[in-house]
Amino acid sequence: MALYANHNNRGDLRIHDSLDELATDLADYIAELSEVYMKERGVFAIALTGGSLISLMGKLCKAPYNKTVDWAKWYIFWADERVVAKNHADSNYKLVKDGFLSKAFITENFRLVPVVPSHVYSINDSVSAEEAANEYEFSLRQLVKTRTVGVSEISDCPKFDLILLGMGPDGHVASLFPNHTVLDEKDEWVTFITDSPKPPPERITFTLPVINSASNVALVVTGGSKAEAVHLAIDDLGTDCLLLPARMVQPTNGKLVWFLDKPAASKLEASQFSE
Repeated sequence: MALYANHNNRGDLRIHDSLDELATDLADYIAELSEVYMKERGVFAIALTGGSLISLMGKLCKAPYNKTVDWAKWYIFWADERVVAKNHADSNYKLVKDGFLSKAFITENFRLVPVVPSHVYSINDSVSAEEAANEYEFSLRQLVKTRTVGVSEISDCPKFDLILLGMGPDGHVASLFPNHTVLDEKDEWVTFITDSPKPPPERITFTLPVINSASNVALVVTGGSKAEAVHLAIDDLGTDCLLLPARMVQPTNGKLVWFLDKPAASKLEASQFSE
């Protein structure tokens, strides 16, 4: 049975007994948002990352979602990417392509309709990390002009319908690592690093202003190795709390939801939950 809580300014918490239960809840959540924004805007602009998050999205490619989700109106982006070839094992694009895009079809009039290839915005993997970040931001700016991607009401930042993030044991999200200078970036939408604490070293990433401008942000975190970081990112620990990147995710005019399994949530203060 799932546990639910609203944790003040840290968003809604959904804690699940099993990964299968979490994956079903996540699929329901994404499918519902997809339907809402297609009715509202005609498209659904979603940004993904990598890691175990992509395998947990896999239920979207199965019944009943494969009969209801209109993939042709999805526009897919990456909130962070490793600057490697698209067929490289470390590529988030390859992870999403193999684990999700290659399976995402809906049946219409006895034909399979997939995500439209031109709606999938991967990085240019043949240039430097700095150039790749600049080109990706340029593409985003063009799509904001046409409102394929929305625009924030309080800044010029893009307003994605949904940004899906994982979190590392160190509390990093996207390629925003603890104590890194990119956490202070306020002007760029997309920036780059060449010194990632985790290989590969060269990456591009959305900045915090872009993440926090989204209509919806979901953090999907599983496993006991991340329990301490979840505790530091969510619980009220006073002014001396270590400011992890995950704790800096706080949508300005949007909604934040945490999808957790019980091992990841094991160090959270228990008094806040209801079944």
